[in-house]
Amino acid sequence: DFSQADQFLIKNQKALGNELVVVVQKGGQPVYKKELGKDFTLLTTAKAEELTQWFVVATALLLNDEGKLKLDDPLAKYTPKYEQYMKGYITIRHALTHTHGLDAGKDNVGKIFSKNSFDNLNQENDVYITKRDIRANPGEMFEYSRMGLAMAGKAMEAATKKSIDRLILEKLFRPMGMRQSTFSNDNGKVDPFSGAFTSGQDFLNFAQMLLNKGTINGKKILSEDAVRELRKPQFTDARVVSKAEMYKNDDYCLTTWVTDKDGDGNATVIRQGLGGTQAMIDFANNTVILILLKDPEGDKKKALTSELMTILYGK
Repeated sequence: DFSQADQFLIKNQKALGNELVVVVQKGGQPVYKKELGKDFTLLTTAKAEELTQWFVVATALLLNDEGKLKLDDPLAKYTPKYEQYMKGYITIRHALTHTHGLDAGKDNVGKIFSKNSFDNLNQENDVYITKRDIRANPGEMFEYSRMGLAMAGKAMEAATKKSIDRLILEKLFRPMGMRQSTFSNDNGKVDPFSGAFTSGQDFLNFAQMLLNKGTINGKKILSEDAVRELRKPQFTDARVVSKAEMYKNDDYCLTTWVTDKDGDGNATVIRQGLGGTQAMIDFANNTVILILLKDPEGDKKKALTSELMTILYGK
């Protein structure tokens, strides 16, 4: 019964920016779908915001499947300068779990919606290498920030000799038929933390691929081991320095928050999104919930989306 969700959307559509898509998909089929606003549909491209990180980690796991990099490779293997500044023990896994131990400074969780000031990942990594102090050993401190995605993205670029946007396009978007998904923007900058664009349909197909243990439309994208790796909570004993308030009680997997776990401690429900655009994937019930806004920024939208997510999920 989605009548409560219908009433919520009637009441709050304007506050959510008028143009949005809301979908609950179970077993690969929509059981609830709303396309609201003028010409805003499941096929409309919009900012993916933090859902971007799921595209990045899926590509990293794909490269791991292919043997082109390993999650526990040190970043210094791909950017030797990390070693020169006594940061050679930070791995790709640390970067993808915000446990690299470097001071996030102005790039911490409170500043994630500020515009990316770096021109490219080389410049961004150089700042982190030379300017950011070591606050803890890798794996011992969790500080949510945009830093780790840029660090891992640079390693992925070096391992493949391709830019991160081209890499994800060739390895993930094209093979999956995600034709409305891209990293293209007006300023030419690429941000692996929150800079991708996608459509509702593209994202639902991506999420269903994870639910299908790495397969979509008969095509193998990720290995089952890769999907299992995505669902493993990481560094659960790490000291928390900063965390998004809405996820303050949640563990963290590779680039994703853990909303629920099974008896073995693996994630059964993962969630991402810090603004108005949010998504949840429930492996136990083969369900995806997506709320995609044309304009996702703003605390009011975040609060409303979080409330709507609770209504749709039922708890």
